[in-house]
Amino acid sequence: MNTPFDTHPHDHDPFDRHDRRQRGPRRGGPHQRGGRRRGRRGGDVRAAALLLLAEQPRHGYDLIQEIRERSNEMWTPSPGSVYPVLQQLEDEGLVEFERVDGRKTASLTAAGRTFVEDNADELGTPWATAQAGSEGVHELGHALRSLMGAFRQVTSDGTPEQRRQAAALLDDTRRQLYRVLAGDES
Repeated sequence: MNTPFDTHPHDHDPFDRHDRRQRGPRRGGPHQRGGRRRGRRGGDVRAAALLLLAEQPRHGYDLIQEIRERSNEMWTPSPGSVYPVLQQLEDEGLVEFERVDGRKTASLTAAGRTFVEDNADELGTPWATAQAGSEGVHELGHALRSLMGAFRQVTSDGTPEQRRQAAALLDDTRRQLYRVLAGDES
């Protein structure tokens, strides 16, 4: 009887972190830059795709880059969110595809153009919404990076007592952050 730990030289090693067949969280994917997550809170991918395709035909990667640019890098939708939306829009008859320079390029159909015109107010500007929802994120990121620098220094150079004091401070800071979210001013 084989177990998951029985291996053959040509078999998949479940503990090989370089084996591409493994399932689980990915790092460094298209939604990340420099190891830091970007654009986790985005806008409406469907609305953004329709609005951008109303301007000109685009392929999926172009849509991703244009949304990223228009949101001042606050929102970078993943291919896993853009491509299914494009497929859905095609299924609804709002988008059609053709090969342009070897790339599958989407453009609005007549029905798609009519839909965008009739629903312009509801579609809004999803990249602006994503940008507005990200106010203060850069400041928080800077504060967290500074905190991590101090954390690393305490862990590497601090005494056991200093580490205990730092742990208590971090625990208190966590509780205070939740109070901020709750609107508790005490």
